[in-house]
Amino acid sequence: MPFTSYLGIFEPADLEIIQKVFEQLCAERRLAQKDREQREQLAAEILSVFQQGTTAEADLWRSISKRGQGKTRAGGLRDVKTG
Repeated sequence: MPFTSYLGIFEPADLEIIQKVFEQLCAERRLAQKDREQREQLAAEILSVFQQGTTAEADLWRSISKRGQGKTRAGGLRDVKTG
């Protein structure tokens, strides 16, 4: 999804935060370069949350990471975080 579809203007520091969170979440979700559609959806979600005001790196990661919990994995198993 091209960035031109978003109305926000990002400063270099903003882009650095967004990129770090994107890379962390891709690693967490084990998304490879070939998983283009999932990576685009993740990027859109990160941008949306960032534009809604969650701009601190840790808060942004935490917000998106929580949304990914409990999603069904291959084989119908649910990811459940034990703690």
